[in-house]
Amino acid sequence: MRYFIHLGFDGSNYSGWQKQKNTLNTVQEVVEQTLFQLFKKAVTVYGCGRTDAGGHASQYVIHINLEEAPAFDLKFRLNKNLPDNIAVFEIIEVNEEQHCRYDAVARTYDYFIHWKKDPVLMRYSSFYEDLTLDFDLMRKAAALILETKDFRALCKQPDLYDNTLCRITKCALFVDEEQGRLRFSITSNRFLRGMIRFCVFFLLKVGTGQMTIAEFQEILKQEKELKQKQPAFPNGLFLSRVEYPFLELKDSHHLIRMLKGGLE
Repeated sequence: MRYFIHLGFDGSNYSGWQKQKNTLNTVQEVVEQTLFQLFKKAVTVYGCGRTDAGGHASQYVIHINLEEAPAFDLKFRLNKNLPDNIAVFEIIEVNEEQHCRYDAVARTYDYFIHWKKDPVLMRYSSFYEDLTLDFDLMRKAAALILETKDFRALCKQPDLYDNTLCRITKCALFVDEEQGRLRFSITSNRFLRGMIRFCVFFLLKVGTGQMTIAEFQEILKQEKELKQKQPAFPNGLFLSRVEYPFLELKDSHHLIRMLKGGLE
């Protein structure tokens, strides 16, 4: 029997979702350890994709395979035993051929920035102090991202992939100057390693006047390379939506809705 588990997590203290040989304290490890406690045997967990160390997910989907239906309320037991920074929203039985990663047709990431110091935001929004930004230029840069097909220039390790093509369906910037905050939102069929944080890096370069729209376009077209590029901070990044053709997930996470306040 296969189950999709819809959850969310605060990734501040984790090294991302996926467990790796030389990486400790990942969300996947914690979930698998908790399932082992409940079932007294190893249960392999498959995730819908990677998340960066320090990044968050307000909507994340995993799947597990069980020989038979649990004899207890699995959602209740998971939430009782998982740490406070991981929450299970719903558990859905699916067909055994349905896969949480390969069947996802789109994912949406939201990235939050604030430039007025606010202790409430510091874990969930990237603080860039006293920024002066040209939002019209940034929106033009976001429009270029929407038009782009090949994201090799915005990938941390492009040689890991057979191709670096992505189909971006939405890409937008939302600004509240009074609050001193912005949200960058992007939806695609797939994302490459480091891609969103590099998008934000270049948006900030354009917005602060350190790069022209023409120069950014040359980079996207791989006509020019910026050798020194630093991905934006991880803590402003949220995987906020995962879409399947056969499933509608509940909009369960309140934190992302609060962060979007004034930025919609």
